[in-house]
Amino acid sequence: MIGCTQPRRVAAVSVSKRVAEEYGCALGEQVGYSIRFEDVTSSDTIIKYMTDGMLMREYLADNDLKRYSALMLDEAHERTIHTDVLFGLLKDLCRRRPDMKIIVTSATLDAEKFSTYFFQCPIFTIPGRTFPVEILYTKEPESDYLDACLITVMQIHLSEPAGDVLVFLTGQEEIDTCCETLYTRMQALGDLAPDLIILPVYSALPSEMQSRIFEPAPIGSRKCVVATNIAEASLTIDGIYYVVDPGFSKQKAFNPKLGMDSLVVTPISQASARQRAGRAGRTGPGKCYRLYTEHAFKTEMLSTNVPEIQRTNLGNVVLQLKAMGINDLLGFDFMDPPPVATLVMALETLYALGALDEEGLLTRLGRKMAEFPLEPNLSKMLILSVDLGCSEEILTITSMLSVESPFYRPKDKQSQADMRKAKFHQAEGDHLTLLAVYKGWEAAKFSSPWCFENFITARSMKRAQDVRKQLVTIMDRYRLLLISAGKNYKLICRAITAGFFTNTAKKDPQEGYRTLVDQNPVYIHPSSALFNKNPEYVIYHELVLTTKEYMRNIMVIDAKWLTELAPNFYKSADPNKITKQKRFEKIEPLVDRFNPKDSWRLSRRKG
Repeated sequence: MIGCTQPRRVAAVSVSKRVAEEYGCALGEQVGYSIRFEDVTSSDTIIKYMTDGMLMREYLADNDLKRYSALMLDEAHERTIHTDVLFGLLKDLCRRRPDMKIIVTSATLDAEKFSTYFFQCPIFTIPGRTFPVEILYTKEPESDYLDACLITVMQIHLSEPAGDVLVFLTGQEEIDTCCETLYTRMQALGDLAPDLIILPVYSALPSEMQSRIFEPAPIGSRKCVVATNIAEASLTIDGIYYVVDPGFSKQKAFNPKLGMDSLVVTPISQASARQRAGRAGRTGPGKCYRLYTEHAFKTEMLSTNVPEIQRTNLGNVVLQLKAMGINDLLGFDFMDPPPVATLVMALETLYALGALDEEGLLTRLGRKMAEFPLEPNLSKMLILSVDLGCSEEILTITSMLSVESPFYRPKDKQSQADMRKAKFHQAEGDHLTLLAVYKGWEAAKFSSPWCFENFITARSMKRAQDVRKQLVTIMDRYRLLLISAGKNYKLICRAITAGFFTNTAKKDPQEGYRTLVDQNPVYIHPSSALFNKNPEYVIYHELVLTTKEYMRNIMVIDAKWLTELAPNFYKSADPNKITKQKRFEKIEPLVDRFNPKDSWRLSRRKG
């Protein structure tokens, strides 16, 4: 087979559809795709598109990837965490399999760096059929880039010749606001201006809405696509002649000290800016309106994106590498090594979960956990729920936590949506609220009208159902039984605690909560079922930094469970004073043992 990886699910699906059409076969026959929890391939498939994470999972099952004769890593400039790990794995595979062909492709790539990394391999520059793009900068920096975007789109629409517009914004909320405002302003113009068809694009949008962006605009009107950086490289929309680039995107950044992910709006890199401008020259000469100064482009923007591996939680990656038999993590040949603090935190978490032993080697539990395409905490919770006798419910909760939030809150009906959501609220917290939503949907025979009435996104629910089916097949393979706890919610709460005991917070006498692990102040998210309830101890699914450090998906727990379920992590003589055990005594030599020459990096932490 020929394998081709894409950093995004949407890209893997849309490219495979296009190639299947050109090849003249049904999707899933000679040309197919595979993304997490969805596999559209057959025994006839010879060209397989997939996300980079899927190829990593295949590598886990077969270290020599014998089914493939050629692999193509597309959009390599995005440097997702899985792409970076694949570089190291495939570089090693090249030595073992000289017949394997590996092609790394991208429109904006630091080709010399990649060539040096892959044994001075040849660089092919393929001249694209691109047209010239005129680049226009602002004279002064813009104070409000959203408003500047709207004004620019209106100017293009009223004064430039025919051609569609592509606007880049940072996220769903911003895109929705921009589309609404633009629509209102166009209405105000009335018949003075031709029709402007405004189309938003972001990953949470239903797929039938997403596919509308590819339809050509009717004669006499113009399309305006408002997108996240998904349209920067993963999707090509025909007919775009004008690009509006405010110069920002949302990036996920992980703080290993706080164990918290934050989505931060940051300036894009020069490579991303070039990629965005290139979108305007696909079907004819175009223009790119950059809403920042030329000076800012040259002096304030980084030349390339910071690789994801240097700014995200590595728990899952470390577990996968361990399962592949790679134990010397600090000696692994990363193109850009991740920070040691992030690696150490990942190792500590896996040790606390019981996935690694004191030698830093994978345990039997760890090997089972690596088989699930989930975060380590979720896979531990799922495996333990079998012993606790509540795997049926935990399976549903895990599926619901693996998809985007199902609650839909339209701007014009917020109070109605909140009232409907309150009906599902459970006293124990958000995990059981999600379970109640799924059970309600199941009782309504999985109907879409039921979702519509209750302000729930049918797409998220169907995706959770697919995830659940996939997880059931993995559980069957390992003979993990499906047992229902019925109304015994205490068992379900204990199982969740067994997976997420590191994410615990205690009520703070002054304000909000403090995490037990690092004593950081955190708050209950306003959308939670426990908002304004303030229980003594809670477990959270994740921490998110927006205006404050919020806990998302929270559940009430009994403090005694922590020392019962995680005795090597928490200690307590008095149940009201549970504290984290002193830094795992064995983890420090454990990390030193991976690569003794790197032990100096840890000495600062000891100080």
